Amino acid sequence: MGKFNKSGKRGMPELNTSSLPDLIFTMLFFFMIVTTMREVTLKVQFRVPAATELEKLEKKSLVSFIYIGKPLPEYQKKYGTAEQIQLNDKLTEASDVQDYIYQERENMKEEDKPFMTVSLKVDQDAKMGIVTDVKQALRQAYALKINYSATQRH
Repeated sequence: MGKFNKSGKRGMPELNTSSLPDLIFTMLFFFMIVTTMREVTLKVQFRVPAATELEKLEKKSLVSFIYIGKPLPEYQKKYGTAEQIQLNDKLTEASDVQDYIYQERENMKEEDKPFMTVSLKVDQDAKMGIVTDVKQALRQAYALKINYSATQRH
């Protein structure tokens, strides 16, 4: 029979960390794939209208978005409850749309400028007066390629 030594101190075996980098890079890759970056923080609420004839936009990098809808509850004290225009992260007036389009064009490559599309994301209950004001400002800025965002009607 073997003797067991109870008085001897045994140390804790070392932890094998050779597969740890593989695990970390796998998790990093997973989070990079599933995470989406939101470009704009919405300050207006809108329900996208439904439509039957839809087309997907080909190059999203050539699309500039204009949001029209009622301000979210946390912005209603400052802006009221009437429909507002959101350009990037700020609520503005229709008179600022022209400058916004010029700025968006400046950020594009020269060969892409003729293909610029403006996508209007408008609440289905919004008044057409504000949409008409935005469209007039887009005409003045020579942004004539306009898209209305909608969902598929079943």
